[in-house]
Amino acid sequence: MENFNFVRDGMSGLPPGFRFQPTEEELVFQYLKRKILSWPLPASVIPEVNVCKYDPWELPGDMEQERYFFSNKEAKYPNGNRVNRASSSGYWKATGLDRQIVSSSWKNNHVVGMKKTLVFYRGKAPHGSRTDWVMHEYRLVNLGVETTDSNFPQTENSAQQNSSFQMDKWVVCRIFLKNKGAATTEITETRTNDNVGGTQPRLFDFMGRDDIVFDSVSSACSSSNSLAGISSNEQDHEQSSSRNFY
Repeated sequence: MENFNFVRDGMSGLPPGFRFQPTEEELVFQYLKRKILSWPLPASVIPEVNVCKYDPWELPGDMEQERYFFSNKEAKYPNGNRVNRASSSGYWKATGLDRQIVSSSWKNNHVVGMKKTLVFYRGKAPHGSRTDWVMHEYRLVNLGVETTDSNFPQTENSAQQNSSFQMDKWVVCRIFLKNKGAATTEITETRTNDNVGGTQPRLFDFMGRDDIVFDSVSSACSSSNSLAGISSNEQDHEQSSSRNFY
């Protein structure tokens, strides 16, 4: 795995105490759209990472929190449109139907993007085991900008047309654990899988050792009891001898 530069990739773009919690509309309209059109972003807090190349627990950031990434959609085959969603340990599989992201600032509830939900599976398709890792993948479906919208700089139509091909290239992803308490389990399972085939851990028969200890203790007790019995017999013999003497 490559060494992610957190400053370069935008992971340190917020001061301490601030949290990045955008709405879905903001993700698509304020971040993804600006990324595609090469416009300034509101804040440099979303790094560029090809998320499908890595297992979700390998990606930078806190696994207990939601993580956001700009990602390129890598084709599975050179001449095809299918996206490659396989990593070294598993694959992302789409679930459910894509959902529309509607802009509240445009008239008539204009659709600006689509949201796809994916779940990470360990192993090889189609026999992988489902995990608690979930990814929401947002894509832009409309590059149009209203002239009355002051949030965006005015752009010539030719520039927008030249940027239209970028819509199929860039997506913004939100990755999180559905069961946040499973983060430690994921790390443990990953380390266990990485150690498969290596040196086997040495096992100790602690129950056997306990038996030995208990046996030795019982033997010692038996020995002490025997010695105590011998000592008491000797004392009785001495007392009887003393009586006979007097």
